Amino acid sequence: MKNSVKYFGIVLLVLFGFHVQAQQRDLDNFRPLDQRGINMFEAPKDTVSTFDGVRVRIGGASTIQFQSLSHETSGQLTDANGNPQALEEIGSNFNLPTANLDLDVALAPGLRMHLRTYLSSRHHNEPYVKDGYIQIDALDFISPGFMEDLMKKVTVKIGHMENNYGDAHFRRSDNAQTIYNPFVGNLIMDSFTTEVGAEIYYRQNGFLLMGGATNGKLNQSVANPSSAGVSWLGKVGYDNFQFAAPDAFRFRFTGSVYHTSQVPNSYLYSADRAGSRYYEVMELEGVHGFRSGRYDPAFGNEVTAFMVNPFLKFGGLEFFGTYEVASGKRSTQTENRSFTQMAGELIYRFGQNENLYVAGRYNTVNGDDVSGVEVDINRMQLSAGWFMTKNILAKVEYVNQQYDGFRPNSRFFDGQFNGLVLEAAISF
Repeated sequence: MKNSVKYFGIVLLVLFGFHVQAQQRDLDNFRPLDQRGINMFEAPKDTVSTFDGVRVRIGGASTIQFQSLSHETSGQLTDANGNPQALEEIGSNFNLPTANLDLDVALAPGLRMHLRTYLSSRHHNEPYVKDGYIQIDALDFISPGFMEDLMKKVTVKIGHMENNYGDAHFRRSDNAQTIYNPFVGNLIMDSFTTEVGAEIYYRQNGFLLMGGATNGKLNQSVANPSSAGVSWLGKVGYDNFQFAAPDAFRFRFTGSVYHTSQVPNSYLYSADRAGSRYYEVMELEGVHGFRSGRYDPAFGNEVTAFMVNPFLKFGGLEFFGTYEVASGKRSTQTENRSFTQMAGELIYRFGQNENLYVAGRYNTVNGDDVSGVEVDINRMQLSAGWFMTKNILAKVEYVNQQYDGFRPNSRFFDGQFNGLVLEAAISF
């Protein structure tokens, strides 16, 4: 039954896709799911309403990769009984196709609902809801013109949603929604979590201020009330997106913070249940971990993280950077462990409507592993992409990731993986 629901959902996704070009599908204060949404970050704020009744926008995405990667390690690997172990043998073939279903509903002037369902993902065999929230850009549903002057600058989001920590999550692959990502893989320390909470935005003349709070839980439950707590997040920055002409210099700079100390376990670097894009790399034989290629610092219940993101674009040339410092500890530890992550992306877009691009990214992570040693992970990615239409993207990536500093009995000891991944993505 579960597989039938999944396949039926994918069929619906394809059928709706045939009508994409014929429909006027954009909503107010909405980030398009196609090529137009690239480099948009937060959904735009527009005080002009086109609402003329409840309107449902059905969209989605589908993505598949052909992977040709190899991996190796010098680790002395054994199981609990002392028997020798090895890394999983991997070859070249297609990965599991992934699919998303998106429902976006205009409910009233300045009031919109979003719901994303993963129809097929690496981790779950059945469809499940990723997140859902309401976005409030006007209070006319209370009374026409209510607090109109304030709401021209304020946006409120409430729900079980993707937390707006940092800017890197706006450019990452979210299961099948991969059009925003010029590469195939996300960052090594992939800061992404969905928690129940609220975020309040204040925007004026390009300046952005956001504050939010969540309950810090990935899976919601009323059991174990002693585990209840609050996670705090904030962002401040400047973005000239609404003021820059199409060919003018684009500049954005933000700083973000995420802090939690009351929840049993922080999911900031382990919440993505859709799975990573490098299948089976550095996994032990018979162990099919779905986060392969990523690194979780396993901080535990106390985490403080800061991220700074500069973004510059002039003509077809753009740069996006990430500098992140995170620290935390488990309840059984007395001292914090810390990690630093840096990443730089250089992209050149060209051709008609920038439908072609070449890109490079260097990503490094350094810090105190939970095993007690200082480790380094370095990744280089080179990619090229072609937007066949604004809804269809084909890209190829070469990736080389190396591990250093891990203990000799670790699968990451002097480990590395490298090779090519081809990805085809549809989003509408």
